[in-house]
Parts: sequence; structure tokens; C-alpha cells
Amino acid sequence: QVQLVESGGGLVQPGGSLTLSCAASGSIFSRNAMGWYRQAPGKQRELVARISSGGNTNYADSVKGRFTISRDNAKNMVYLQMNSLKPEDTAVYYCNRIVGVVSWGQGTQVTVSS
Repeated sequence: QVQLVESGGGLVQPGGSLTLSCAASGSIFSRNAMGWYRQAPGKQRELVARISSGGNTNYADSVKGRFTISRDNAKNMVYLQMNSLKPEDTAVYYCNRIVGVVSWGQGTQVTVSS
């Protein structure tokens, strides 16, 4: 069973930066594309960044140029470097597979506010 634990969120001022981390259990992590998703209050969960097992990345237009996703297959970790944060980035952030989504972790809250 794959378990996901997100961390690194917090309160940050507009224009600030945060780095999120996701620890995934299970050997199947290394063969799967992974993604960072977010869910703002009253909105549906959306995919903001994805990375293939080989390291190819794609981003939602809303975060392109500001967010960077990376992974460490040896450690079963996925990261999201977030720069130039905006109030509209406020959400709970989750990681999960792209194909074959497994049980969601608890997520990590990111709040961008002055």
C-alpha cells in the first residue's frame, strides 16, 4: 500500500517562497509519474505540477515559471519549490500518482497573505 505524507507548508507573504516535500512509501513510487495537486476552499482539487519517472515535468499555466517539481527516486520523495507566491496559491497541497491515484494523504496547508 502506498502512503503519502506531505510537509513544508505554512504562512508566507506574497512574493515569498516555500518548498513542499512528499514522502511516499512503496516500491512502486519509482516507476510512476507523480504530481502535486492543490485544493482551495470551495474549489475542486487541481493538478498543478507533474513529473515523470524519468524527470520530465509539466505545469499548470497558473504556476508555470514560479513552481518547480522534482523527485528523488532513491528516497521516494517528491518536492515542490514554490516562488513568487500569490494569495491565489492559498490551498491545501497534496501529492499523488498521476495514473492510478491512491489514497490521499493529509496534505499541507499553504497560506499566502500579508
